[in-house]
Parts: sequence; structure tokens; C-alpha cells
Amino acid sequence: MEWVADPRLAAGPEAAWFLEAVFAPGTQMGTVYDDPTTPVVVTRIEEVASLRVPSGRLVVDAPWDDDDMWAYEQGQPTRPPRELAVRIPPGSYRMEIAWTAGPYEFMGEQCDGVDVAATRLCISDEPVAGWEMALGVGEDVDELKPGDMIGFCADANVGCFADAGAWTTLCKPFRTFVNGHWGLHDTEELPGWCNRVRDESQQADLVTFGVEIRGVVWLGRTRTGDVASIVVASGVIDSGA
Repeated sequence: MEWVADPRLAAGPEAAWFLEAVFAPGTQMGTVYDDPTTPVVVTRIEEVASLRVPSGRLVVDAPWDDDDMWAYEQGQPTRPPRELAVRIPPGSYRMEIAWTAGPYEFMGEQCDGVDVAATRLCISDEPVAGWEMALGVGEDVDELKPGDMIGFCADANVGCFADAGAWTTLCKPFRTFVNGHWGLHDTEELPGWCNRVRDESQQADLVTFGVEIRGVVWLGRTRTGDVASIVVASGVIDSGA
């Protein structure tokens, strides 16, 4: 049976175009702000890391929450991470970032305008038939109003993919950062300003990526409804749903 997206979650034409185009090198995504003659172009796709998700449960959220800082320091429970309601097969998955470039001038100096436009977790190589916003555990699609965008909050413009089963261990280095230690400890620096934390006892990983304040998670589904790709745009795109 062919998969049909729920219209309340489905990506509209603009969002669907972005999600496909941003991972196609050579595509023009728009123009430089204040300079409509200079294009912003996808320059390359870079594999950042392999993410291990042995539980099949995926967190896509900020690795820490400023609102939880006081509770954490007091040893009190903090809010659970935003775990996706959808499950993926336990395994290791390729994480990629899409680089764009749009040269511009700032205060008399030329800047290359190189930036990360989106981050993708590749679940399979099957073609994507359509896109929809991902629900988190406990979220109800019936509570959505037309035009609502659902996702996670990233106060520090950092999001992450992580195995939900190992979350407590994987997020610890970022809690240390919140506690005032200027610099992440026990993390591995990766391309695109990403960082990885490993939990070898559970063979699980957390990898960070850049994102604006509100991170909307998009599921790319195949014709049969299986999840082939999970994407978070670095900036804001119009859902058009």
C-alpha cells in the first residue's frame, strides 16, 4: 500500500523543494541577503560521522536546555529529551551536512559566505517520495493547528542526533559546559562545527549540528512509508503545509 502523508504534517511545495535541493550540489538555493545578483549555491555534501543508534530510538533535540540548568545543578530531574515517535532499525547511520556558499562584502572586506544549510541522517538509500514533520513521543497530531511548526528549542543554536537509550551518558559533557567549564570535554571535533560523544558501553553516539532557535525535524519517507532520511535545516524554511 502506498504511503500518504498526513496533511497536517506534510511539507508544502517550498519546504519539499528545499529538502530535496539542499542536498544536490550545484543547486541555487537563493541569493545573498541585500544582493539579489549573487547566488547562494550548494557546493558539496560532506559525510560528518557515522551515528550508532542501537536502541532504534532517536533523539533530535538540543544537547542541553538552559531552562534545566538550575534543576540539574540541584540534582533534580530535568525534562526528557525530544525523542522521535517514529522508530528506526537499530544500526549505524551516515550523517551528512550540506555546504552552501554566497560571497558577500562586510565592512569593506570580502567574505566567502560558506555555511552549513542542513544536516541529514541517512536511514536508507531508497528514494524519498514525500516529506513530513516528525512528531515527538507524546505529541498529538490532532492538537496541531494549520500552519503550526513543531520541533525542538535550541537556545544556543545547537541541536543533535543521539541514541535515546544512552541519552543520560551522552549528554553529560554538555551539562559540564552548562556548569561553567568553557570548552567541551570528552567530545570529538568533527567537520562543520559538529561534535561527537561516544558511549562505548552501549555502542551509542551523540553528534551535534548547527540549527537556529527552532529546529523542525523532517522525515523523508519512501512510497511504502519507511523513513529513508531525517533532515534538520540550519535556518527556517516555510512548511507550506
